[in-house]
Formats: sequence, structure tokens, C-alpha cells
Amino acid sequence: MHDSSPDDISGIGADPVAFETFYRRHVEAVGRFVARRVDDPYLAADLTADVFLAVIESAAGYRPDRGSQIAWLFGVARNVIADERRRAALRSRVTGRLAGRRELAADDIARIEERIDAESAARRTHRALAALPPDTRALVELVAVDGLTVAEAGAALGMSAVTARVRLHRARRVVRAVLARPTAVHARG
Repeated sequence: MHDSSPDDISGIGADPVAFETFYRRHVEAVGRFVARRVDDPYLAADLTADVFLAVIESAAGYRPDRGSQIAWLFGVARNVIADERRRAALRSRVTGRLAGRRELAADDIARIEERIDAESAARRTHRALAALPPDTRALVELVAVDGLTVAEAGAALGMSAVTARVRLHRARRVVRAVLARPTAVHARG
């Protein structure tokens, strides 16, 4: 039966119809989230799929009292991306260069490249956030880039709303100072 509330996603790991509904509702948001953090269309496609695989495995642990679905979903996506970065760093140290990417159709590559291009300003902002501690940087990203409330972002990161507000206030001062610096103009000759 599919009479459960749309807010109750705990069963989507065992219910293909519920999962498909959840996937269709959130795939674009997850794709944008990933594209803001990754500039390779193959990796962006793979990570977006990996996020939803992780959702299937962890949906039973979703607790609506700790935050919205999108906050939880972005927390899952953040963890998937962080795991991939750790794996890539290890592979890079061990093997030098990654190979064996799966084939994507030309339309898929074009769509993902368009998404990556559309998110280039957000990637510049992410680079400006490099001066912040990782948890604080993630908090700023979830609020300023991904549109979560401070309380939702705090919940996604396992911190109280008060702690999140204080860290966000301090972080905004640091980021404003970094972004206020003039940017170098890149000339090609």
C-alpha cells in the first residue's frame, strides 16, 4: 500500500513506487547540488546516482523531527561527495590517474556540462570558502547555496540551531572579506 504520508520516507528503500516518487521529486535538486561541487560531467552523473543509492540504504533512519527531507538529502549528498573525494585522493596517490569511466550518451554529457557551466559561479564561491573550517564551510554552503534554513543546515550537520547561527554569523564575515578582495583577471595571449 502507498497510503503513507509524503513526509514519511522511511519505507522508500523497500518500496519501488515510493522511491520513484521521491527520486522524481528531488533528482534535479540533487543534480544541482552535485554540479555546484563537481566539474566533471561523468563524475557528476555517477555521484547523483550514488546519492540515491545511499538514500535507499539509509531512508529507514530518516527522522522528520530532525529536519526537512531536502536537508537530510543534502546531508546524504554531502557525505557521498566527501566519500568520493577521499576515495579519489587515495586512488590518485596509489595509481596516479583514474581510468575506465562509464559511457554517457552525447545528450547526457551536454546536459551535465550545461549544469556544470551554470554552477561555475557557485564553484568560485566554494573556493572562497576554503579559509573556513570544514563543518562551518558546509553550514554556509547548505544555507547560502542550497537554500536550507539555518536550523535545517545545523540538523544536517548534527549541530544545534544556536551553534549553527553563531558559526554562520562568524563565517559570513570571513567570506565577505575574502570575496571583497579584487579577483585577478586571466588574460590569454
